[in-house]
Amino acid sequence: MTSRVIAALACGAVLLGGCSAPAQQAPSASSGAVRVTSCGMPLTFAERPQRVVTLDQTSTETLLALGLADRMAGTSNLKTRVAPQFAADYRRVKVLSPGLLTSEQLRAANPDFVVASFADQFTRDRVGTREELHELGVPTFVSAVDCPTGDDSPFDRLHQDYRTLGRIFGVTERAEQLIAEQQKAIGKARSLRARNRPTVLWLYSVFNDVPYVAGGIGIPAAMSEILGVRNAFDDVGQQWPEVSWEQIAAREPDVIVVGDLSERGAPGDSAEEKIAQIRQHPVMSRLDAVRHNRFVTVSGIELDPSVRSHNALAEVAQALADMPALAGDTSR
Repeated sequence: MTSRVIAALACGAVLLGGCSAPAQQAPSASSGAVRVTSCGMPLTFAERPQRVVTLDQTSTETLLALGLADRMAGTSNLKTRVAPQFAADYRRVKVLSPGLLTSEQLRAANPDFVVASFADQFTRDRVGTREELHELGVPTFVSAVDCPTGDDSPFDRLHQDYRTLGRIFGVTERAEQLIAEQQKAIGKARSLRARNRPTVLWLYSVFNDVPYVAGGIGIPAAMSEILGVRNAFDDVGQQWPEVSWEQIAAREPDVIVVGDLSERGAPGDSAEEKIAQIRQHPVMSRLDAVRHNRFVTVSGIELDPSVRSHNALAEVAQALADMPALAGDTSR
């Protein structure tokens, strides 16, 4: 961490008047600097980052998967238990906050790079905007999943993240290895494609008796295409729209995938609670999927785009392949 950036953060992260950050010196063209773009913002790195702070669990686990624990100055915003394969490395990294990070906590960590999965982590009432942090000499990264272009899938955009971060940190071989591992899992799931295209409901959470389900633009929509199933709410152009139980029942899902968020701790977060609520609902309980116990439980965090999403894909693919033939005509 350079003294210039420390001083800039100390005086400017809260953007108080009367204190200006020193001007940045751009690396020369011959310096071997790494130049990339993150969600439309150009970034230049004269040196590999050494003190990275992550603003959410997804970005934390991505860096751990790339073998970058020793470059991390802190993590924050843990939603659930870190995946077992990352646990040992995670214990080496300081937890700056169990929840959302504040600008003061970020400033105290003296970062030289800040990584997040979603652009809305960078707001004035959190750690500051991306523009503010860049003016202070601290580059920021947002996952390509949060700023899609063209027709590429969320899995493609995750792989783009790995390649970009691999270039920034000089771990391109590890990034390509990670991509190859995930592409293999995706290929295996695709080989198990459902023959009769059943309708699948992807249930993420239930809050105040309101279900939140997968719409047509999130990672479950991409999983549905890979698995050869129909996403029950694929026609809704949102990632996690709120719907009613009656709307779900009207779409007659053949299978219900339930996200388990039990470690988050809110009422109704566990898969068991959601399934029990469905069984007790006067309309939902009549569905064939419920009466025939066609539920698949996966980790809730894996239904958001992350380095772990291919795990949920594999679990659902295998569960569908192992289910007895679905009753009735599912080609509607």
